[in-house]
Amino acid sequence: MRELVIDSIRISQMNYQRVVVLKELATNLFLLIWIGPTEAEAIAVKMQGMSVPRPLTHDLLVDLVKSVGGSVEHILVSDLQNETFYARIVIKVGDQLHEIDSRPSDAMAVAVRAEVPIYVSDQVMDKAAISMDEETGQPEPATSSGGRESAPAEVTEEELQGLSAFTDLINELDMEDFERK
Repeated sequence: MRELVIDSIRISQMNYQRVVVLKELATNLFLLIWIGPTEAEAIAVKMQGMSVPRPLTHDLLVDLVKSVGGSVEHILVSDLQNETFYARIVIKVGDQLHEIDSRPSDAMAVAVRAEVPIYVSDQVMDKAAISMDEETGQPEPATSSGGRESAPAEVTEEELQGLSAFTDLINELDMEDFERK
């Protein structure tokens, strides 16, 4: 399990879909996850410190957990199957941990509100993480263990075809502004 942070939310110039760009804390690895416009807005509103007159759905979820004596501990992007990412929201009530199935976009919207870590399983990182060359901003082969190239995860031809949209998006991103923080 690896900790990542939300680096940015981008809009694809090809189809105007939103993608959240996650960056691993300790490396130069990135994970791109397509999300809906509503969830993108919910994440961006909180990240930009904007206030809304009434609670949004994700605010309501965090408030509900708190009102029953619980706390959101972290979220985990746990799996990637057939081009679909899966996530879990980990909630602690008393001494018990509860894992709630969630779409990654909703889990990230909850995470930014609860100010908790975002973790991604090693399996998902091995399958979908990309590395960016710091000088050129172009994708390069991902390394997952201290700079050594990891053994590639088994990916079927069908999965490769399905991931072509990610490849197209990566190739069109202007990665120069990743270093402007």
